[in-house]
Order: sequence, then C-alpha cells, then structure tokens
Amino acid sequence: MTHYEEIKTGTVFFIGAGPGAPDLITLRGQRLIERAACIIYAGSLVNPALFAGCKAPLHDSAGLHLEEIVELMVNTCRAGGDVARVHTGDPCLYGAIKEQMAALDEASINYEIVPGVSSAFGAAAALEAELTLPEVSQSVIITRRGGRTPVPEAESLASFAAHRSTMVIFLSVAMIDEVVSELTGGGYEQHTPVSVVMRATWPDQKIVTGTLADIAEKVRTENITKTALICVGQVFGQTPLRALSKLYDKSFSHAARNSIEGDRDETI
Repeated sequence: MTHYEEIKTGTVFFIGAGPGAPDLITLRGQRLIERAACIIYAGSLVNPALFAGCKAPLHDSAGLHLEEIVELMVNTCRAGGDVARVHTGDPCLYGAIKEQMAALDEASINYEIVPGVSSAFGAAAALEAELTLPEVSQSVIITRRGGRTPVPEAESLASFAAHRSTMVIFLSVAMIDEVVSELTGGGYEQHTPVSVVMRATWPDQKIVTGTLADIAEKVRTENITKTALICVGQVFGQTPLRALSKLYDKSFSHAARNSIEGDRDETI
C-alpha cells in the first residue's frame, strides 16, 4: 500500500473478483465495489452480476489502454472518490497491476490490493482435486506458455516438466499441441493425467479430461480455444491414494494432539 496522507484523494482498490461465480468474491471486495465512485473491470472475464445494484459508472477495461485506465483512476481519486479496479481471479496473478500501481505512484494516488480466489483454485475445486498429495506432489507450478507475451527462457514448460509436479497452465489452451509437446519433451510421461477446465465456476463451465496422449484432440473436439486452464499431474488422476497425510494420522502426535502410542512431536 502506498500512502500520501498530505493529499486528500480517493483510493484505487485492485480487487480480485474470483474465478467467475459471483459469490466467490470476498466480502471486502464486494463492499468496496458497492461503495466505489467508479468501477473499472476486466471485461467479459468478470461476472457482471457483481455489479447488480451499483450506481457507479462502469468502465470495461478490455477496450482501454493503460493511459486511459490510469486517467480514469486519477481523475476519480482527485475528485475524492474511490475506484474499484476489478480483476478476474486474484489480481496478483497475471493481473498486469504493477504497471498500474507504478503510474499511480507517479500521480501520488493511494492504492490497495484486495486478494481474490484464483481460477487455479476454482478449477481444482471443480475437479474435486487436491493439488498437493503426500508422496505424489508437494509443489504446484503456476505458469503459462510463451506467445505474443514471451516468458523467460529459464521458465519454459519443458524445464518445469522435468519436476513432474502439479502444474496449472494459464493462457495457453489455444496452443494445446505445443503445450503437450513441450511437457512430454521435458519429462512428463504420455499417460500423465490432464484436465482442461474452461470458465471454472461459471454456469457454462466445461471440463475435458484425458492424458497428455489424447488431451489435444479432445480439446479440439470440444472447440475450447480460450478462458481455460490446463491442469497437469498425477493429482488429477483417479488412482488410489499412495499415502495419507500425517495431519490426521492417529499414530502421529503434534502440538495439538497426542498419538495413541503417547509419542509427541511439536511439528507437523
């Protein structure tokens, strides 16, 4: 948060709208939207139901460039009003908010970030999956494939695939063939489970499941070309659990519970 207490202006709130379902926004985010003097939202990615009953002017940022967005923010705040800058999911993930905050710093405008539910977790919930399973995967890689916006060379899908951990890939379903090629070339086996979740938590949510061997063809058959996540890893399979967590194991003790054997461990 940046403070400029000597200037009595409004504040820009970067609000995570969640993955789609309107009741997945935080209470704080909803309250700030309702009281805002200006609402700038990330186009069709944000559910319009969030703005039902709002009297503030709505601005779809999909058709605006950075300077126009910043001008709206600055003018509103200098007039004493707050701005609800509403991003899909969580604004700190692929939200392009740093460049907006830098411009607000130059204009001496206050801002805050209000976290939201990422579509990565909306997709996991839709799949009824736990992203971290004991002895299967204890790490989650959230990434995207390079396209018009490149990614650092050291962060290629192939390099991440070598870990064979859980991976959630954003902004890449239109390049599904290339994604599969890089993942299998980097270390994932052909039979690795894959689920593609389009518009997670929205009424028209669509899920396609398969493996790296067949997911590309299934995605083409379903004509999924955008607003979808590619979820890769053994945690998305239907295989029996390899191991249970220690958290609720009756033979494992920790600071809040003794084991049935009477042992005690202060860590989990």
